[in-house]
Amino acid sequence: MITLALSKGRIFDETMPLLHAAGIQVLEDPEKSRKLILPTNLPDVRVVLVRASDVPTYVAYGGADMGVAGLDTLIEHGSAGLYQPLDLRIARCRMSVAVPQGFDYAAAVTQGARLRVATKYVAIARDFFATKGVHVDLVKLYGSMELAPLTGMADAIVDLVSTGSTLKANHLTEVERIMDISSRLVVNQASLKLKTAAIRQLIQAFDQAMQRVCRHCFATRHFFQFLVSALHAITAHDRLNGLGQNLPGRVQILRQCFFVQL
Repeated sequence: MITLALSKGRIFDETMPLLHAAGIQVLEDPEKSRKLILPTNLPDVRVVLVRASDVPTYVAYGGADMGVAGLDTLIEHGSAGLYQPLDLRIARCRMSVAVPQGFDYAAAVTQGARLRVATKYVAIARDFFATKGVHVDLVKLYGSMELAPLTGMADAIVDLVSTGSTLKANHLTEVERIMDISSRLVVNQASLKLKTAAIRQLIQAFDQAMQRVCRHCFATRHFFQFLVSALHAITAHDRLNGLGQNLPGRVQILRQCFFVQL
């Protein structure tokens, strides 16, 4: 039996296409079921649902043979004893420093000011500011990080940023990117020795599935790039020749744009 540890939410949702491409289907919806151990279509593979921060612990102590964890979690909570064969390139985001709009972060850093920083990622923040030679007091929070500067409790925050819309909605500005984050496949080293064939087969299946998904994403992005360039070219053509004129000319433009994208 191979046990795969996943956390609910974005990582679970973005792992599903990889599992499907690898021939594994989770038979129950975690949003509808209260079960923490979910069966799959393969009798020797099951999924356990744990907190994101607990995935490395479950894998390290043998509660699961494999798991999917964000790089932020692996750095913050440690990854000793874990084999990390693949960067799955899912649940992508970035770890950043953000401050209230109007706060002169650059001047504060240059002048050697001591900053109070709220974050869930104390180890990452401490290492980052220590490398920069910036003196900080770290405030450990577990959520609603954006609230800390708004209430005057902190000068800045260190948090995960995806689109930046939450920062903008709370009048915060991203001022420094610390690192890019994605999710990794992690494996218990003892399990790898005891269940070598089964685990390596799953790692290979994940790798092949990831490549297929990436090729599909590349093809989709390629097609949209073609559409954008074609629309720009047709717009320029219409301005020169008049809207609705010279249809063969438009067709020729589309063909040229397509071959340029290739």
